[in-house]
Amino acid sequence: MTTTPGGADGFVAPAYGARSLGDVVPAVARALGHGHALTGDGPSDLVLPDAPAYVVFLIDGLGARLLERHADAAPFLSALAAGAAPGTAGVPSTTATSLTSLGTGLAPGTHGLVGFTSRIPGTDRLLQALQWDKRVDPVEWQPHPTLFERLATSGVHVTSVNKREYAGSGLTLAAHRGAAYVGADRVGERIAAVQAATSRRPSLTYVYDADLDWTGHRHGVASAAWVQQLAMIDAEAEQLRDALTPGARLVVVADHGMVDTGPAHRIDVDDHPELTDGVWLFGGEARLRHLYCATRAVPDVVATWRETLGGRGVVLTREEALERGWFGETTDAVRPRLGDVVVAATGSTAVVSRSRFSYETGLIGLHGSLTPDEMDIPILVG
Repeated sequence: MTTTPGGADGFVAPAYGARSLGDVVPAVARALGHGHALTGDGPSDLVLPDAPAYVVFLIDGLGARLLERHADAAPFLSALAAGAAPGTAGVPSTTATSLTSLGTGLAPGTHGLVGFTSRIPGTDRLLQALQWDKRVDPVEWQPHPTLFERLATSGVHVTSVNKREYAGSGLTLAAHRGAAYVGADRVGERIAAVQAATSRRPSLTYVYDADLDWTGHRHGVASAAWVQQLAMIDAEAEQLRDALTPGARLVVVADHGMVDTGPAHRIDVDDHPELTDGVWLFGGEARLRHLYCATRAVPDVVATWRETLGGRGVVLTREEALERGWFGETTDAVRPRLGDVVVAATGSTAVVSRSRFSYETGLIGLHGSLTPDEMDIPILVG
């Protein structure tokens, strides 16, 4: 398995425009014979076999390194992974950002969902991207046409199979509008819905499963519960492939991987008041923090955070993070959503705040940073 080098910190650089999650649907579009519906040249490193129907199955939380580590629990997926190069998530390696990259083909710096929480410009509020804020129009927040919209306009039957509760959510509208939505809460429902959708030609069907991510957050990726859930997901993937109508192809991907943390690995800013000096809004998530700073406070904030974290995190100004290409091409509208200072955790570190994000202190598995375990994702064709 290979990764894209990202520097001496051991991080993986996002492979935008080559083999990132945002390059999957453009590759599918070309395989369907509808590449003309896209803008730009598309990815150079991801080519899929021609087929009249494709299913993109996204398994939340299944990093390529985790699949490799637990190959015995997932024989079907592991067989597909043999000889297949991994892709990468974007930055941060988190669900809302990744799902929007998948649906739009755009880097986070363009589509604008730059974290689990990020600043709503002109306010002192954070947008929590999974629950959304009814005061924020998701189409204004993410105004670019989705790939689902483009393909539907070009004559492709596009279907999204997902939990009923996500229908019409802010994230769904921002990331995946344009697809016919089929609510399906159980594996059997999902497989039946996918089978029906792939009978239409040409077609793209997106299907999502969140259970592995949920298990990892609560029990950790080293737990027996996570391994058992992986075995169940593996069986679901195989059943899904076997249920496809003749000629349809399956692509299995993930939005990110995960690392386990614990109390010894947590830095709670509530116990380090110096870390809040000059910071007026604390966003992002435990593995990649956005720090929104007071005027002219950035140099001091950077210095303090670097001294306190030492080798447990990479602390960059917004401009330094942009120079590294972490968020890809970044528009003027999205820049103020990024922290003035960005903190990416290394190793098993988690930067938490029990007073601001109390739920994070109860999670074991986390993601968001640029380590190989979080960034490398499978792109498997069956």
